[in-house]
Amino acid sequence: MSIDRYAEIYTNFRWDVPREFNIAWHCCGRWANDASRIAIYHEDERGTTAQLTYAEMQRRANQMSNALAGLGVQRGDRVAILLPQRLEVPIAHMAIYQMGAVAMPLSVQFGPDALEYRFQNSECIAAVIDVSVLSAVLQVWPNCPTLQHVIVVGADGPLPTAQMQGGQTATRWQDVASGAAHFAAVPTLADDAAVLIYTSGTTGPPKGALIPHRALIGNLPGFVYSQNHFPQNGDVFWTPADWAWTGGLMDGLLPTLYFGQPIVGYFGRFDAEKVFYLLEKYGITNTFLVPTALKMMMKAVPNPRDRYNLKLRAIMSAGEAVGETVFAWVQAQLGVTLNEMFGQTEINYIVGNCHLDWPAKPGCIGRPYPGHRVSVIDDDGDEVPTGELGEIAVWDEGPAGAGRDPVFFLGYWRNDEATRNKYTGHWCRTGDLGSMDTDGYIWYQGRADDMIKSAAYRIGPSEIESCLVKHPAVANAAVIGKPDELRGTIIKAFVVLTPGFAPSDALQADLQQFVRARLAPYQYPREIEFIDSLPMTTTGKVQRRLLRLR
Repeated sequence: MSIDRYAEIYTNFRWDVPREFNIAWHCCGRWANDASRIAIYHEDERGTTAQLTYAEMQRRANQMSNALAGLGVQRGDRVAILLPQRLEVPIAHMAIYQMGAVAMPLSVQFGPDALEYRFQNSECIAAVIDVSVLSAVLQVWPNCPTLQHVIVVGADGPLPTAQMQGGQTATRWQDVASGAAHFAAVPTLADDAAVLIYTSGTTGPPKGALIPHRALIGNLPGFVYSQNHFPQNGDVFWTPADWAWTGGLMDGLLPTLYFGQPIVGYFGRFDAEKVFYLLEKYGITNTFLVPTALKMMMKAVPNPRDRYNLKLRAIMSAGEAVGETVFAWVQAQLGVTLNEMFGQTEINYIVGNCHLDWPAKPGCIGRPYPGHRVSVIDDDGDEVPTGELGEIAVWDEGPAGAGRDPVFFLGYWRNDEATRNKYTGHWCRTGDLGSMDTDGYIWYQGRADDMIKSAAYRIGPSEIESCLVKHPAVANAAVIGKPDELRGTIIKAFVVLTPGFAPSDALQADLQQFVRARLAPYQYPREIEFIDSLPMTTTGKVQRRLLRLR
């Protein structure tokens, strides 16, 4: 049993946030003088390997900054990054940050509708994309007038031009990122915007959370403690989490690079056997694995240490409850006491465990990490008594507060009302329900709204419902989460059909494919129930609570 040093650590912690701060310098530039320091080990499904040093990453980031500047990208402009886990991802991020521009990571799983909304809403001027999503981008490009330039990674032959409008250009990465290797970085304030990440919509369309450079500092205590005092000599990090999501970017890629350590990137589908292969081959010591991944690993390889030589010393998990079975398996078969964590895009890495410094309670998301004041509040913003259910919230001292917690987002992109609704006084609400026990541990109890968490993805029903209604057979639709043993939750849709259409297995399959082709694969409803009408309130809102009771 670990010693409980939590009170000492939490009480003695102090923030040190400089006035000027740029992610690119702290995650790359300051390490680039060491020509031998490895930043990325990379492998793809075919077994092709590569590596990237910090020096090479800086050189190539400078070339990309010059290329983007030549295309007219300026300070504050949004640049989309639509790439899987590949070497160009951190290069593009560093290039954008050191220009003072704003990186907008997007998942390659997004379909045309999802991409079009984000391109239009962000008014991004350029996009760095993988060749695999080129057709989807070309499909919506005519409807995105601000998107002037697309840089394609992985394209060997000439690019199509038929869909391009006046002034729009599509160029291969290798044709633009080959210029001058020197770039004069733009100084940025810690409060300047660095990243625009779209959250999943719950009561409306997805919202763009604008993240400042300082938020990386706000993530560091949670990262360090959840990874058992990262970094130690020889530490190598890896996570299968998409670098386009907060979980992959802010819980893995950027904090690892901040400490000048190597991270493994794998470009391929998730496979439990492949996980153990990567862990052994690269001597991975630290990782972030969602509960669904751990469950799949447990079923595929029940006794991994009989087959693999592993060097794991820390595993962080988040996204949904791990459960006692998985917790015990990780401890017994991987030799690691798992550290659960809780956070969200707007205020990330705020609660969790570090079993070296305070005992982990199976099924509990942990205690507030040092530097964060976290509590459970009621609708009026008052803290609820110990053991009572309420909403998990984080105290924001505000711009004038000395030693202000740097973890907070700047606000929702061009949505002041949603930003205001995020706060009750100084409390920034997470929208997640929980309770706090007498030891200060927080127990997660679910969403306060209709957010669906499936296989660690946070999925809002609104975007899926809007997509379903576009199908000629659908008059109305409502989406909820349904408990599932493997994924925790699956998406279920209740569909009211347009007159002239009848329920059938073929129609259900057609609707599922309709959503998969337009949004992301994890957003399609695994179950569809056809009903005559949806339960509605007098104000016309769907009563999803009643649907869940079905």
